Amino acid sequence: MTWSLRTRGLDLDRPRLIGIVNVTPDSFSDGGRFASTSAAIDHGRSLVEEGADLVDVGGESTRPGARPVPAEEEIGRVVPVVEALAGDGIVVSVDTSKPEVALAAVQVGAEVINDVSGFRHPGMRRVAAETGAGLVVMHMQGTPADMQDDPAYADVVEDVAAYLAAQADLLESEGVAASRIVVDPGIGFGKKLNHNLALLAGLDTVGGGRPVVLGASRKSFLKTLLGVDDPADRDRASAVVVALGVARGVRLFRVHDVEASLEAARLSWAIVREER
Repeated sequence: MTWSLRTRGLDLDRPRLIGIVNVTPDSFSDGGRFASTSAAIDHGRSLVEEGADLVDVGGESTRPGARPVPAEEEIGRVVPVVEALAGDGIVVSVDTSKPEVALAAVQVGAEVINDVSGFRHPGMRRVAAETGAGLVVMHMQGTPADMQDDPAYADVVEDVAAYLAAQADLLESEGVAASRIVVDPGIGFGKKLNHNLALLAGLDTVGGGRPVVLGASRKSFLKTLLGVDDPADRDRASAVVVALGVARGVRLFRVHDVEASLEAARLSWAIVREER
């Protein structure tokens, strides 16, 4: 299986890691440590040196309760970082829900558009079709500002799977090749603890046959389960979730701690191959 990106393909014949670069002053996971352009570029390079296959650059926090950032400000945060990393030959994804930000990032070298809103905006779908970028279609109930107010589902796995399938089908109907689309169940985005656990248990079905991205790194459900307040102290638990994902067929993982996640992925992958 190959994920078609803007100018290349990424083989999903083994687990792949997407390193996270938050160019924001209010990130839940790293407290704005990489908010400056130079710090973000250095961090992206370090993630690749540690084993990340691509890096995901975002300029707007999507933590619960977060408020939108103006497009011009978001462009100013992410475009210099994307351009520098892409100039190094690194495969770069831009994490945004704004068409103008997505387009600006692709124009300086981004290969992937990662939209937490699942390409609901018609302008995002136009950019997706016109640029030929690889796409991450994520599920989120509501918006970051209100997604955790009171999320509810009839059956969370079935509901999320149906939404992801519908959005992927919509993108295809508007000119996006199926090979460019991967889906993300959106752990922590409009979900309570039981919803997150059910989605993790249903990872082998939620994608409906499409490649799945799992982004559970440092999420608050780990704090709820384990009582770990500092997000950075959740990396061991995050690595466990990576291992579970590999066992359930996931091949793409969005992570903060690349080294620990890579070890977990390699070990789980070795077991999966032996089982086969």
